[in-house]
Amino acid sequence: MSEDPVNSIYLGIGSNLGNKRRNIERAKFNLFMNNIKILRCSSYYESLSWPNVNNPKFLNIVVEIDTNFTPLELIKKCKEIEKKLGRKKLPKNSPRECDIDIIDYRNKRIAGELILPHPRMDTRNFVVLPLFEINKDWKHPILKVNIRKLISSLSNSDIRSIKQI
Repeated sequence: MSEDPVNSIYLGIGSNLGNKRRNIERAKFNLFMNNIKILRCSSYYESLSWPNVNNPKFLNIVVEIDTNFTPLELIKKCKEIEKKLGRKKLPKNSPRECDIDIIDYRNKRIAGELILPHPRMDTRNFVVLPLFEINKDWKHPILKVNIRKLISSLSNSDIRSIKQI
């Protein structure tokens, strides 16, 4: 774990098209090649696609990173990596080769072009479970609720519909 959990940056990386595991590994490599250091990485988690459960299942991880990029520079870099890995401009929540989201950036609260912490992250099993795996003491910067409480507030179906791989 980081020396200072409040100073941590977490990214969620997911894929539900093509070779999902390879897409995620390529995303991690591209982060590294852009001076974004991965400090910790969760296991892979397979979850249903949302909101359309008929789309291919997602594979997701959460990584803790270190970078000198500002939040806006970081999201721009993530979007460039997504595009490089084959993501196309499609309707929201369409299947995609790669999706990289900033979950939490040093506990900052930002509202504008970029919203941090990631909106709705606290209700998403594919974010809170891998995040818990790498930081059992994480607290939501706005809700001031720890990760254990977020997990316990997930529905039983949310817990049952995801599996660690």
